[in-house]
Amino acid sequence: MLDRNRQHQIAGPGHGQALSADLYYDGAQNYGSYGRDYSEQEEGFNPLKLLFYVVQYRWLIVMMVAGGLVAGVIVTMMQTPKYRATTQLEVLVPSAKVFQDIEVVSETSDMRAFQTAREKLKSRALAQRVVFQLGLSEKPDFLFPTPNFSPSNIFYRAFGISKSPSIEEKTPEEREEIAIGRILDDLTVTLVTNTSLLSIMFADQNPKYASDIANQVAQSFIDQRLDQTSETSDLARQFIQEQVLQVKQKLQKSEEELVAYAKDAGITVTGDEKSLIGSNIETLNTALATAIQERLDAGRMVDQIDKGRGSSLGPVLESEGLQKITDKLADLTSQYQQKLGILKPGFPEMQQLRAQINELQRLYNNGVLTITDSLRQKYQEAQNKEADLKSKLAEMEQQQVIFNDKNIKYTILKREVDSNRSQYDNLIAKLNEVGVSSELKTQSAAIVDFATLPNRPYSPRLSINLAIALAFFMALSASIIYIIELLNNTFTNPEQIEKELGLAMLGILPHVDDRELIASITDQKSGLSEAYRSLRTSLQFSGAEGAPRSLLVTSSEPSEGKSTTSFKLGQDFAALGARVLIVDGDLRKPNLHRLFGLDNTIGLSNLLTNTVRKEDLASIFRATKYPNVTVLTSGTIPPNPADLLSSPKMALIITNLGKRFDLVIIDAPPIVGLSDAPILSRLAEGTLMVISTNQVTRKSAKTALKRLRAAGANVVGAAMSKFAVNKFDYNYAYKYMNYQYYDYGTSTPKIEGKVDDGADQPAYAKSPAFRRLVRRIRSGVGGFIDRAKSIS
Repeated sequence: MLDRNRQHQIAGPGHGQALSADLYYDGAQNYGSYGRDYSEQEEGFNPLKLLFYVVQYRWLIVMMVAGGLVAGVIVTMMQTPKYRATTQLEVLVPSAKVFQDIEVVSETSDMRAFQTAREKLKSRALAQRVVFQLGLSEKPDFLFPTPNFSPSNIFYRAFGISKSPSIEEKTPEEREEIAIGRILDDLTVTLVTNTSLLSIMFADQNPKYASDIANQVAQSFIDQRLDQTSETSDLARQFIQEQVLQVKQKLQKSEEELVAYAKDAGITVTGDEKSLIGSNIETLNTALATAIQERLDAGRMVDQIDKGRGSSLGPVLESEGLQKITDKLADLTSQYQQKLGILKPGFPEMQQLRAQINELQRLYNNGVLTITDSLRQKYQEAQNKEADLKSKLAEMEQQQVIFNDKNIKYTILKREVDSNRSQYDNLIAKLNEVGVSSELKTQSAAIVDFATLPNRPYSPRLSINLAIALAFFMALSASIIYIIELLNNTFTNPEQIEKELGLAMLGILPHVDDRELIASITDQKSGLSEAYRSLRTSLQFSGAEGAPRSLLVTSSEPSEGKSTTSFKLGQDFAALGARVLIVDGDLRKPNLHRLFGLDNTIGLSNLLTNTVRKEDLASIFRATKYPNVTVLTSGTIPPNPADLLSSPKMALIITNLGKRFDLVIIDAPPIVGLSDAPILSRLAEGTLMVISTNQVTRKSAKTALKRLRAAGANVVGAAMSKFAVNKFDYNYAYKYMNYQYYDYGTSTPKIEGKVDDGADQPAYAKSPAFRRLVRRIRSGVGGFIDRAKSIS
């Protein structure tokens, strides 16, 4: 119910701007938020929203799916069946032998070998060989097959009609080119992963051709490799034989030239391929080194002798005769020294010992002198030998210089001889190997699995065509839906109003057919009546002190349901016991009097222009058949509605009416293009915008809201009218309301707006399920028509 305890403080004419949020409402928009919380609004990809689009455009998607199925079947019928046969071929790379640079080497088993084999299988030469082996150039059904894709294939397959091709119009060369081209186009060769197997696949409209050509390609590849190997071996043997004869002649000639030149130049070569002069120089160098060493050793001894150290030389110390003399001399000297302590030197025995010592000393000195003289002689001989060897070596070196000049050409001739002899030996060895290899015909490939006759075509495949067609048509439907959504700039669901306009959604009014509107309004148990009661409840909680005392109901454009909303809200608030006055503020195209079934001869315009008599003043406010509901119609349509509504008298009237009634509802004209609604919005405590579904554009609604706020209006929220609540897409995706719930309290559900007891209907029509089905069908058709109109 309305808050009866609040103070009746209604702004006067000049205080329209003062009717702000601070008096009745909270927040920036003068009221507490009702409905969604924008701060919690999810952003980004929303699967539920995607599901909503799928449900919303389900009929378009269903038609596209049906079209895709039909297209897939038609495309399949337009394609000619083709059969495919497969032959497995093993490439024996490890055991293969090839000739490379006239040298026998093993071919490495890498991917290049398999790729080479694959390209050879797809080569033109091999295709030509297959055409020749199978005689394909003479077979008309192979040369001129049925088109792979053509509308005429539908009739060929349906009635078995086929045209007989003719080959007389083509020359043999042209037929061969056509056959080769067909093989190259329909042949596929793939390498089986991690194996040395190649899959040879051929596709044709004739299953026998498919298997025969696949097998023949593999066999022709093997025969081609064998022929190439044999031909290569024969060519190699012939080439090597020719080379052997040529190299042999060159070797003989080079040897003769070498011998003749050596004879003429007097060059003698030893067994180790060195000249005699070179050998002699080597010998002289060795002997000279030895003589120099001997001379140096003898010179050191002579130097010791010259220094008086001859007795300490090795030859002296090593002489046995001198060693005996030294021992005996030492013995006599020892005796003499012993006896010298007893006998005097002049004693005969002592003199005899002295004489013996002197004699031995003389003999020792003579021996040392003899040895030193021999060492001097040896030193002199070493010097002479060294000089002779140097002289001889100098002479040999002069001869070597002369020999080297002659040896340049000799070396050239000898190198040529060696080269020719090496080539000759290699060619002889290779000729023997080629002779052995030519007798061996090792296969480089082997057929592992022959192609069998296919029993069913591999193409066309209905499942694949259907999948492709469905994918294409689904993508097309997604594009169409995207374009429709881009072009559709109206409001289709309450979320868009909340998001685009920033208004609280106070009520959602279901769509009712114009023929059933009056019945739905009068029926208090209909869905539309329940929706208006929900809107009334929202208005009661739209402010801190309840519903506004004066409420302006307007819309962006005409025919959005604002008059019906004013009419129904007045009844619903009056049902709570409130005294309600409904003022028809539309002085241009009034409609409220029609809803109440009243005449419009006198009303608000007459009151503003003072054209009403005092005794008729009370009759302007008309009581209705609805309790507590009073109506002030628009009256005579004036030429200047905006001037009348903006006059101080209008503000005074609204103020006085607010004191007499608990709630004043003003049915205002549309906002866009007119100034009436913004003027009236300044006089009312609250303004309710009615926004129709799939009718008013978003830009128009934004412009209207902007004008209201610029005029100082307190827009408490919005009500979405003509919303198809019984449509499956909205009901399923948003769950704002369930139209079945509005049928509560009735023993027998009925279609909205129809006053019918169903007595004359069949039994199945009386069932709730059937009625719901009929309602959905009618609502779906109506929604489709409305959407088509809005898009157009």
